[in-house]
Amino acid sequence: MAKDIKARVQGQNPNIQPQNMNDFIGKDKINSIYEALAVISKRADQLALDLKLELKNKLDEFTIHQDTIEEIIENKEQIEITKFYEKLPNPALIATQEFFDRKIKYEYRDDEGNVIEYKKF
Repeated sequence: MAKDIKARVQGQNPNIQPQNMNDFIGKDKINSIYEALAVISKRADQLALDLKLELKNKLDEFTIHQDTIEEIIENKEQIEITKFYEKLPNPALIATQEFFDRKIKYEYRDDEGNVIEYKKF
């Protein structure tokens, strides 16, 4: 599996597709739609943060540090990278696809932080 998110999702459709709610639950998956949406939502939050950090790191590679604030330089590489990231699928769509591809793992923990139940979908 590729290390960066953009490489993993380049072929994924960035448009929203309707989903059958029954596909989210079942005997070999999650028991309730609410649990499925909670897992997907948590994963989408993780992906959003990872994408933000990944984009920031890539943009920092092209940053030109100057002493004066008055002068702003447009960097074409930064603009192209930003446009590329804007075209990537929304983190919720990526998380939903990961859910259907059974690439999401999650666990329930008690108040002390001990793992009660571990699932991989």
